[in-house]
Formats: sequence, C-alpha cells, structure tokens
Amino acid sequence: MRVAIDATPLTLSSGGLARYTSELTQALSAQFPEDEYTLVSGQEPLWWLWGVQREMNRNRATLFHGTNFEVPYLPTRPSVMSLHDLSPWMDRAWHHAADRVRSRAPVLIQLGIATMIVTDSESVRSQAIAHFRIHPDRIVAVPLAASAKFKPTTGQVGNLPHFLYVGTLEPRKNIPLLLEAWRPVHDKHGIELHLAGRRREDFPTLPDEPGLRILGEVSDDNLPALYSQSLAFVYPSLYEGFGLPVLEAMQCGACVIASTDSGLAEVIGNAGPQLDPRDPRPWTEALLACARGGDWLEQRRAKSLARARQFSWERTARMTREVYIEAQRRWHG
Repeated sequence: MRVAIDATPLTLSSGGLARYTSELTQALSAQFPEDEYTLVSGQEPLWWLWGVQREMNRNRATLFHGTNFEVPYLPTRPSVMSLHDLSPWMDRAWHHAADRVRSRAPVLIQLGIATMIVTDSESVRSQAIAHFRIHPDRIVAVPLAASAKFKPTTGQVGNLPHFLYVGTLEPRKNIPLLLEAWRPVHDKHGIELHLAGRRREDFPTLPDEPGLRILGEVSDDNLPALYSQSLAFVYPSLYEGFGLPVLEAMQCGACVIASTDSGLAEVIGNAGPQLDPRDPRPWTEALLACARGGDWLEQRRAKSLARARQFSWERTARMTREVYIEAQRRWHG
C-alpha cells in the first residue's frame, strides 16, 4: 500500500492537528514497513484539483489520507478524510476563518468523494452521521493518543504552585470562565494560573493580572514538566472532538478537571471531574479541593495514569490502516 498523507497541518507551529499528522505518520511507518507513507503538501492555486494529483502520480500513491477535513477534488483513487470535530458548523463565532472548510467539506462528504471518514471519537462520529447524513458503515471512530514523550517528570517549574491550561487560545476554549473560577482561589491561596499555547488572532489579548502567566507556545521538551508539576490541568472547553492536551496531561500524571463535553468524556473516563462549562462555581470548588491537596488529589493523579495507558499511537495506526483497507475494498469492489 502506498499512502499519500496531507502534510498541511505540519505548517502550524503547534496544536492537535500538527501532532496528529506527525504522530500518526510515524506510527504507521513503524508498524507497517511494507507500506509507503509519503507526506504531500502544496500552496499553489488549484492544489486540491490538480497539484495533489501530480504528487500522487509521482509517488504512485494508491490511497490519499486527508488529515484536516479535505481530500482531492477529483476521485481518481480511494481517499480517507479525517473529520476531527463539527465546530466549524456549530458556532460561526468559534472559527473566524473557516469558510472554506464549512463550504467544501460537506460537498466532499455528501458526494462520496471521500471514500471513508474517520473521527477522533464516537461522539463526533454520531454528530457527523446526523449532520451530514452519512451512512454509519462509511465512518469510523479512531481515538488518538499522547506522544511517548509525555510522562511524569520531577523537574521544577517556577517557585509557586500553579494550575495549567494548554491549548490554542481561541473563543471555543472558554478561557473567561476559567479566569472567573480561578480568581477566588488565587486570592485565598496564591496559586497561579498558567496558560500555554498559541493565541489565535480572533482571541483578545488578556490584560495583566496578579498570578496569571501567559506562556505562549511551549516546546514539547518543556511541556511534560508543566503538566507533571501542575496542581491540576484545567480544560473548560465548550466543545471538543477529542481533547489531546487532556490526554497528554493525564499521561504525565496530572489531575485533570474538564468540561462535560461528550468528546472529552471518552478521553477522561472516570479519571477526573467533568463540570458545567457555563457555571464557574463548581470549577472554583474543584480548584479549591486541589489547593487543599491530600488523598483526593493523589487519587486523581493515579487515575489519570491508569486511564492514559489505555491509549496508544500504535493502536491508532492499526485502526487507521484498517480504514485504509476498507476504503480500497469499497473503491475496487
């Protein structure tokens, strides 16, 4: 099997799309050395119409995997589309620059140009079946995993205890609620809140305030220490397809507190509390419980590690390749 994989997400400096594309390609190549996996990308006009066809022909690709909502517009061979979530169609305020995805992905799906579709969770799979009227046999949930580089570390981060958020700073992530919930805890205990991640241009600049540290993008080498040494990893997102930073934090042994989003529930299981993302009061209570420490906090950390062991990129690669085989079967049969 010769698979061309869309490398466009690798142009992003950070975030789940880049992580997904990189980790999946490496895991596929390691587990299936008899296959060829080639990363392809281009920025010229009509790339998805003609340029990608040229690259696939040059590499003699027998299948294309679109890692970010797109596949070639001319169906000259089987293709698989990754549909990570339905956020572009749920609230226009969440994505200021998603018009292309909003208009083109439904056409590629509904006209059958994407032979098969993969989602990161059963939650998104169910949403996609209902929204796009996809036949259930054509769409498969393939859970993601955290990189092996994320593991507990004893490195010290700063001099003060902190809560941690990692992810793109964007409207959907619900940062204002997190700030509202954290402020009383900082006033009482002096615990800082660290926000790590790229700020998208449609997210307002946060004003300086005591205890709030805006870290910007943090390298992968430094993230495990941030996760491991946090009192808790907090993720109040209004909607997620999976929530990869949550799993990374769990794999580092962090206590996790997240919203009641159904995609996040598939990741967390019973490892940590899930709270209403519209009400700051339970978030404040959970952060205060973390500040008190003790057995409650240690139990959550142990549950995080146990739950994280159920995910691996090797499993993700095996399940993804099964979708490739099914796409080829449908194309030829």
